[in-house]
Amino acid sequence: MSEHSQRATDEGPVGDGEDETDGGTARHRNARNRRRFRVITLGLILAAIGFLCWLGFEGYAAKSSLERARASAQHAKEALSAGDVEAAVRLASAAETDAKHANDSVRSIPWTVATHIPWLGSPFETARQVSQVVLGLASEVLKPAAELGTALSPSHLIKGSRVDVQALREKEPGLVKLASDARRLESDAAAITEPTYLSALRNARSELQAQTVKISDLLEEATLTAKLAPALMGADGPRTYFMGFQTNAEARGTGGILGGFGILRFDNGVPTVNALGPNTELTGPFKPLDLGPEFSGEYGYTNPSTDWRNSNLSSHFPYTAQIWRSMWAQQSGQEVDGVIALDPVALSYVLGATGPITMQDGEVINQENVVELTESTAYLRFPTDQAARKQYLQVIANAVVKKMTGAVDSPRRLLDALGRAVSERRIAIWSADPEEQKLLEQTPLAHTIPDDASPYAAVVLNNLAGNKVDYYLRQDVTYKAEGCAGATRNTTVTVRLQSVVPETPLPDYVAGAAGLNLNRNVPITLPTGSMLTSVRLVATKGAALVGAFSNGQEIPAFTGMDRGHPTFEIQVAIPPRQSGELTFRLSEPTGPGVAQVPAQPLLTTTAPTVEVPVCPQK
Repeated sequence: MSEHSQRATDEGPVGDGEDETDGGTARHRNARNRRRFRVITLGLILAAIGFLCWLGFEGYAAKSSLERARASAQHAKEALSAGDVEAAVRLASAAETDAKHANDSVRSIPWTVATHIPWLGSPFETARQVSQVVLGLASEVLKPAAELGTALSPSHLIKGSRVDVQALREKEPGLVKLASDARRLESDAAAITEPTYLSALRNARSELQAQTVKISDLLEEATLTAKLAPALMGADGPRTYFMGFQTNAEARGTGGILGGFGILRFDNGVPTVNALGPNTELTGPFKPLDLGPEFSGEYGYTNPSTDWRNSNLSSHFPYTAQIWRSMWAQQSGQEVDGVIALDPVALSYVLGATGPITMQDGEVINQENVVELTESTAYLRFPTDQAARKQYLQVIANAVVKKMTGAVDSPRRLLDALGRAVSERRIAIWSADPEEQKLLEQTPLAHTIPDDASPYAAVVLNNLAGNKVDYYLRQDVTYKAEGCAGATRNTTVTVRLQSVVPETPLPDYVAGAAGLNLNRNVPITLPTGSMLTSVRLVATKGAALVGAFSNGQEIPAFTGMDRGHPTFEIQVAIPPRQSGELTFRLSEPTGPGVAQVPAQPLLTTTAPTVEVPVCPQK
């Protein structure tokens, strides 16, 4: 064997050696690749874990900050409503700080990346939008509103008996801007996208949208006040108002019959009252006031513009105000600039804020007894001497009004009392200036029948017996409607009336039926203490009556029109300590808007039950 052959034999074939080398190389390469893959995979997993941890941290931080910011914003709004400006400033600043922290979190790198992931990123984008609105609400609206509120606080605006109307006017531009910013943020909140999942975030979105609406409404009200109050309170020269005191022991459309009146004068924020008098001083004769054919057709037979007893049958206060203004002008030769109405319940709230009054004979009139004294006790003390009773009531009215218009120890409590009375529709205002009246009709003070097609149901009671038993009348109203599918829908208005007349005898002036006795053509005899009441439903524009029922039995109803709204009237007699139920079944147009169900300010007022779906604009 040759040397070459031996070498080949010892070392193995050349080709086999090369294959072994290549195989080892491949195995090493595959091992390296596997190691590299594992490292990369591990790195990706660690990166993903790190990303998720980072995102989780930012998410937790954003959630915590947003919850604190929204809570502080809500408390700031409540403090503003309550007039606690110091708390409002503190809470608004806290809301701003937390909102900034939340906004930083939702703009971090992991959050930004997450928002771009299809479907999964939806809640992250929603949270970013929520954070932006909360930050804007805190920094652009609540914080400056709270700071402005310091200058507009009752303690700053009311000094003694004077309201600083000029300061209020100076702050109007700032309020206008805040209201505009609030409306913009309300629009931004409405545009926040609904998350594809995470119900908690969906709820937060809904709550923020509701919150921005309430804040916007609050600032709109403040802006309207700043626009209206200076002029109404004599910033541009003295203003005079006919002030009617309504006695809701005898129900009328705007609350109660005109029991007395006064002339209120404002001069640069300083109020004074003179010419206080009982209703009997409106002696006439009066020339009729033309309030249009519709008013004449509905109420003309009662001579409302010449007989003060029937001057406020309609619930549309501008009608009443114009009649009272006309009567006073003819009686005195004085043209007042506006009309104000209020009742003894409103006066009781005022006495709760200003403190009691003591009569010359030592009798104390306070929040707890003024309503009973003026609407019940006075009739028991003077059952037959009407002149003495009116004089007694006049002395009380004079003392209360003097207390109202004098120096105020706690402006905040007085404003709270007036606010409560306004919310219960116990104070109404009308201005003879058309532009001011347009602004007033955007407030709860105007007491108008609206000129729109939104769902509407106003139950209006008028005493037909000429007695004072409505002090013992209780009512409850329910308004229900079907859905929004058709052009029309069925609705039902249910009125429950109850007499709580006591078993103890009442004077004939209180429990008799003097109003019926004036008309000998009315062949009705009622037990003493009975209520004879006109129950008129002012319904949605275009509504038609399907049927009227008394305690389940169908009965006829009078039909009419008031301010373009159809009216349906039933006249009922309620014996003492009895109750009954009236039902109006209607076919109404399915119109957009929230149902309006104004409560008539009787002695006690129960909030109506409303079960009417809000339909969209078609």
